[in-house]
Parts: sequence; structure tokens; C-alpha cells
Amino acid sequence: MKRILIIGIGAGDPDYLTIQAVNALNQADVFFVMDKGVAKEKLIALRREIIERYATTRSYRIVEATSPERQREGIGYLNAVEALNRSKQEVFEHLIADELQDGECGAFLVWGDPSLYDSTMRIIEEIDRSGRHAFEYEVIPGISSVQALAAKHRIALNTIGQPVEITTGRRLAEGFPAKVDSVVVMLDAQNAFREVVDEDLDIYWGAYVGTPDEILVAGKLREVADEIERVRAAAREQHGWIMDTYLLKRRGESQE
Repeated sequence: MKRILIIGIGAGDPDYLTIQAVNALNQADVFFVMDKGVAKEKLIALRREIIERYATTRSYRIVEATSPERQREGIGYLNAVEALNRSKQEVFEHLIADELQDGECGAFLVWGDPSLYDSTMRIIEEIDRSGRHAFEYEVIPGISSVQALAAKHRIALNTIGQPVEITTGRRLAEGFPAKVDSVVVMLDAQNAFREVVDEDLDIYWGAYVGTPDEILVAGKLREVADEIERVRAAAREQHGWIMDTYLLKRRGESQE
């Protein structure tokens, strides 16, 4: 039977790979790499660097496939994501059927951790449930951008005895969650922290965390919001894309 490994490769630094992930890399006969265009060539290069650095015990081949684009106009966000995942599923099914032989092991390398705002695990599960392909699969966790961000800023995510909420920029734009002291925000394309700038909050922001292009900014939200927006815009202009995460904390809370 074919095997599929969904390997979390961390937030960008090749040193973030766990020993479990390295062992998994050395089981793969085929690495499936999704190409997201010229603007994100560095992401392809990082994946290749990780493979070349750690997959050292057996021969392998790399198969690249074009990743579908999400429709951004004329359709609701959830519908757009569902359509995108259906398109990705078609690509994944092609890779599994045509590029992976019976008895071989194929690997998808996922940024951060596969369980956090990534569709790969859902897509593979849907393919498995369809019954059109015979394979087994395993998920290997990775260091997420959330963990890397906290480590870079030397800050605990939680306050003592309190929960941490992980949300998106779309949700934060509706207001800072009630009864929560610490909020991690991902997938923010519109500087949603502007919507809560009047709250008494600290922000710990990072872009391209763990890569040579890493940028970090921290401070009182109302004092550094302009700087983050400026730096973020300049980084997007320079690289053609932005990958950032931030932590918002109510001020004056003790931490553990």
C-alpha cells in the first residue's frame, strides 16, 4: 500500500525540524512540493534546502505541482476556501495516483504545524474517505509560527491560569475577544490590529519568523501600530508576499 506523510517543517528555520520530522523525511521516496509562484520562490528554496540537508539515507525524487489560487473577488471567503481546497484535492489526487507507486512513501512538507490553519490534513483525509485511492497516512507535528514568535520575543503566550485564543485577522476586526487576556492573530491581510488600537494592549509582531528576512516589533499597540503597518507594507513590497503573526496581550497581566 502507498504511504503518505504530512510533515510539519516548522516556521522557516531548518533548525526547527524535530527529530521525528527528520526521521520521516528519510522514509520518503517522493517529496511533493507545491509551487505558489515567483513571489514565493524562497519558500520552494527553503523546502529544497530542508530536504537536501536532512533526507540523507536513501534516494528520493522531488515532484513539483502548481498550487491553485484562491478566488478573491465575487465570492464569499468560506466559499472561496472550499473551492480552493477542492482544486487542491484534484492536484493531490493526481500526485498520489500518478507520481507515487504502490509500496512507496510520499511526503507533503507543511509550514509550521499541519494542525494550525493549514488545509493539507483535511484534503488528505477527504481523499482517504473517498475510497478512490488506497493509502495510509501519518501526521508529524512541527514548530508553528506561534511558538516561534513567542520564543523570539521571549514572551509566554498565556497569562497565569488563563486561556489563549488563536484567531484570524477577520475575527479580530470584529473586536478583541471578551474574557481573554492573550490573543494570537494569524492570516491578517488587512492590519486588523487597527480595529483594537484603543484597547490597552501590548503587541508582539513578527514576519518571516525563523528566516533570514525575519522582522520583529514589540511594544504598546497604540505606540507601534504605525511602525508595524509601515514595516509590513515595505516587506510586502520587497518580497511580493508577507507571512506574519502577532500576539496581543492586555497590559499589566502577570505571566507564567
